[in-house]
Amino acid sequence: MKFRPCIDLHDGQVKQIVGSTLTDSSQGLRTNFSSDRPSSYYADLYRRDCLTGGHVIKLGPGCDPAAIEALQAYPGGMQIGGGITADNAGFWLDQGASQVIVTSYVFQSGRLLIDRLTDLVSRIGRERLVLDLSCRKRGDAYYVVTDRWQNFTEMTIAAPTLAYFAEFCGEFLIHAVDVEGKCAGIAEDLVVSLGEWTPIPTTYAGGVKNLADLDKVKTLGRGRLDVTIGSALDIFGGTGISYQEAVAFNRLQEGL
Repeated sequence: MKFRPCIDLHDGQVKQIVGSTLTDSSQGLRTNFSSDRPSSYYADLYRRDCLTGGHVIKLGPGCDPAAIEALQAYPGGMQIGGGITADNAGFWLDQGASQVIVTSYVFQSGRLLIDRLTDLVSRIGRERLVLDLSCRKRGDAYYVVTDRWQNFTEMTIAAPTLAYFAEFCGEFLIHAVDVEGKCAGIAEDLVVSLGEWTPIPTTYAGGVKNLADLDKVKTLGRGRLDVTIGSALDIFGGTGISYQEAVAFNRLQEGL
């Protein structure tokens, strides 16, 4: 298990947003943090601390220049997500992304577009694709959500679902949308399920508020899940956990 860093971009700026409030309009948007530093500052920080497998997420239009700047500051060190399609995936890999992250492109009206998924895999290869299966809870189940996490698909997070999609990608990225950005604790039931079911490397995101939550993800997820932290980190204006503590957590896991 390890901590994976992130760079979330909105309107071309590094921000931390409560994900469930992100829609096509700015109404109701809750922003926890807006940085006055360029995206490359964070990417270079992660590069210097040898943090791998992190991601750059474009949350809407106007983010391409900042995304390219981050990727070129840490070539091969970060994944890229947000508006990725079969037609532009190669471009983003050429800009320095280690992998591309896709969700909405392979779903439409709540249903999987298998032709799009297989076409994407044929163009870039399974190992260069990360499927974002971020989810929201409805009843007793977690459903994959798309289109800025506003639309429910028919797909639930379950062992057969993960086994099926693992045939098409190298990793999963899964945000617990209901708790994401709130720094109020992880979705423990989802972490338990992912730790039991996932057959490939998986990064969990959502609700981490302190070091104890990192240990909780490690325990509940059987050491099989990596974790990303956003709003709780001091480099993003948080008070729950310092960036250096997160880096030290990784060093401890690596036995260094």
